[in-house]
Amino acid sequence: MSSKQNKIDRRNFLKTVGAAGLGSVIASTQAKADENASEKTTQTEITQVPKRKLGKTGVEVSVLALGTIFNVVENQILLRKTLQWGANYWDTADCYSGGNSELGIGKFLEANPEKRKDIFIVSKSDSRRPKGIQRLLERSLKRMNIDYIDLYFLHGVNDPNELNDEVRDWAAQAKAEKKIKFFGFSTHQNMAEDLMAASKLDWIDAIMTSYNFRLMQDPKMQAAVEACHKAGVGLIAMKTQAHNLETEKDKEMAKYFLQRGFTEGQAKLKIVLEDKRITTACVGRANLTHLTLNIAAVMDKTKLTSQDKEVFKHYAQKTCTGYCAGCANICHPTVPDAPYISKIMRYLMYYNSYGEQQEAKELFAKIPTDVRNKLLKLDYSTAETRCPQHLPIAKLVAEAVSKLA
Repeated sequence: MSSKQNKIDRRNFLKTVGAAGLGSVIASTQAKADENASEKTTQTEITQVPKRKLGKTGVEVSVLALGTIFNVVENQILLRKTLQWGANYWDTADCYSGGNSELGIGKFLEANPEKRKDIFIVSKSDSRRPKGIQRLLERSLKRMNIDYIDLYFLHGVNDPNELNDEVRDWAAQAKAEKKIKFFGFSTHQNMAEDLMAASKLDWIDAIMTSYNFRLMQDPKMQAAVEACHKAGVGLIAMKTQAHNLETEKDKEMAKYFLQRGFTEGQAKLKIVLEDKRITTACVGRANLTHLTLNIAAVMDKTKLTSQDKEVFKHYAQKTCTGYCAGCANICHPTVPDAPYISKIMRYLMYYNSYGEQQEAKELFAKIPTDVRNKLLKLDYSTAETRCPQHLPIAKLVAEAVSKLA
């Protein structure tokens, strides 16, 4: 097949499947079989999402992970569709959607107990003390109607010191009791430092970290990813879209990738997964349209060109003043009365770019009241001076207060 024909076919595939939805393809496939036997037939007829080994665990998981930070109880169809396409890595947390994420998975497994063996379930604890971690683990197991969790994380580690001996000993005990198979953490802040420290800890099996075309430009982040890869630590990428807080600047890049046959979001997902050190990309989706676009992107075998990657690099440099890279260890010490800058930037991104307005408001509300009340009175000039991304922090904090308070 000629390269021109391949491009046309790929573009048609992405557009047809993305616009019409893979759900329609699934439906037509299922219609060929008797309703009671359709599931077995569908599994053999539908091409499955590729899989990769998750570091030293040796377990193969889908390169596309379903992030379930939505009310799964009321959206069971997404679970069925992801599993039909072989996307078996399901990410949740005790706190997601007020517990309705885990409860939704529990509802699915109660109706389909035979599917437990096919799903790699990941959940997280916001607690850092063994008793608290244990309590949340037990609640997660009960909510999801399961006896064990495949991979259990400390949720949102910000400092390597959180990976202490108490946590290590708790993880070893939980594994011995067969309540978890593997252990690790997720991180949105100070990712390079957290990853580098974890690469030296043999009890960390996997890490979910922010990772995208912007963070790829950071030499410290690249060194940390490489250290974890060499140590056999499985790496899961999140925040792959790297939305800019000033989204009007996205149009030029979006147009470029549409001409290449991708949506902007698909291209962002592809560049992350072309890094073979990354096992899977966790993308939170609460509707079939976004899910099917992501499925189409990971099924398409076309590689990004060197020019495509240069476009990403140029765009990252051009728009860095609208993206928080999570290096809280730089800005937080400059505002000791309100060490929440990085989190506020992330919540504002959720509100502006992810369409998760309610979630953003709920997270913002967790910042202590006394801190929220003085956010507009603080001096952020030193933080702005030291920020590698040159963020207009004072302006963005003010925007966050107006939208999230």
